[in-house]
Amino acid sequence: MATGKTFYLETFGCQMNAHDSEKVIGTLIQQGYRQVDAELDASLILYNTCSIRDKAEQKVFNRLNDYKKLHKSGKRFGVLGCVAQQEGEKIFERAPYVSLVSGSASYRKLPEMLARLEAGENRITGLDDRQTDETFETEFTSRLNPYRGYITIIEGCDKFCSYCVVPYTRGKERSRTSTSVVEEARRIADHGLTEILLLGQNVNSYRDPEGKQSFAELLVAVSEVPGIRRVRFTTSHPRDFTRDIVEAIDAYPILCDHVHLPVQSGSAKVLKQMAREYTPEWYLERIAWIKAAKRPISLSTDIIVGFPGETDDDFIQTMDLLAEVEYDVVFAFKYSARPNTPALVMIDSIPDVEKSKRLQVLLDRQREIQRINYSKHIGQTMEVMVEGLNPARGQVSGRSSQNKPVNFTCAHLIAPAPGSYAQVKITSALPNSLAGESV
Repeated sequence: MATGKTFYLETFGCQMNAHDSEKVIGTLIQQGYRQVDAELDASLILYNTCSIRDKAEQKVFNRLNDYKKLHKSGKRFGVLGCVAQQEGEKIFERAPYVSLVSGSASYRKLPEMLARLEAGENRITGLDDRQTDETFETEFTSRLNPYRGYITIIEGCDKFCSYCVVPYTRGKERSRTSTSVVEEARRIADHGLTEILLLGQNVNSYRDPEGKQSFAELLVAVSEVPGIRRVRFTTSHPRDFTRDIVEAIDAYPILCDHVHLPVQSGSAKVLKQMAREYTPEWYLERIAWIKAAKRPISLSTDIIVGFPGETDDDFIQTMDLLAEVEYDVVFAFKYSARPNTPALVMIDSIPDVEKSKRLQVLLDRQREIQRINYSKHIGQTMEVMVEGLNPARGQVSGRSSQNKPVNFTCAHLIAPAPGSYAQVKITSALPNSLAGESV
């Protein structure tokens, strides 16, 4: 190893990857490593990767190539996460200067792998079979967010949607015990954080190994931890979304009034080809539950356009669903083939230019829906959790319980600290955020 046990870690991808990095960092620090802010200062350079989108692997290999010359000075490289699990030992062939390849299910073995690395081994792998029952729990998690604590309650995926690589990179669904989740929530509260985000590829597919609590009951248990003011969860799967989740949000104000429920398509035919195992009618029934709640619950979703075989009529059905639900936020993407997925054998005959056209049409329509939805908040006063400051604009940035970004001015000479809460009167609305002033 280069002088000193120092490491640099860069994270690609979703919130689960970001939280995995917190656990990796905590483990490395416990093993005597010190984190640094630049590759040049590190003896160990790690990239925690995501493979959910097209060209994700290439981004990682480009980054490795940018810094491969550092290998000559004694630095070691490791690739972690989904690309590591997906590509496996092929990474050593494409990037011979990499010494460590580990999927997320193997992070619990990091101390052992680090010891082997320090002993001089050059090809160390941690690649678990998807059937593993292990989860990566650690008391050494490094809480990097100054106001929000993340807890992974379920790892992996058993849904096998035809376009998705996650079941092959994250393994099967396996849940933590409700006891361990609540204990971690208490540690987060003791750390001074007041917001918790429960994570899972399909968070509401949670099944308590102890048999004590349903997902909705676990939400309530976490919300009752002293010191916690907000509890969020993501990402939900429509197949496992139950009415008692809405009832819990209605009954416990600490549970945030926001649900992210990916639909992917409004066409029954496309949903069947995607192996989503629900129909638009099934999905809209759950939307009806949410809209019937006593508290207004914000809705967001994911949509894929240009899936193999998607016709103009299929796309129109997606646009019709978009108009019916009136989401506050939509994350929309063009379909791209992913390795090892069943959709690879489908004929992707839709030209990229047509995919781009459909995507733009959808985004334009959603932008108008969001403009109308956000404008309804003008004149309201809402609680905002402070996330940061924008001195150039003289504004404080934060987020409402509905997960909507809020930028506001503050009459006080001292701006509120990140993690604190402010009452904000909304004075204007943009398509993706709200603006106001503290009251």
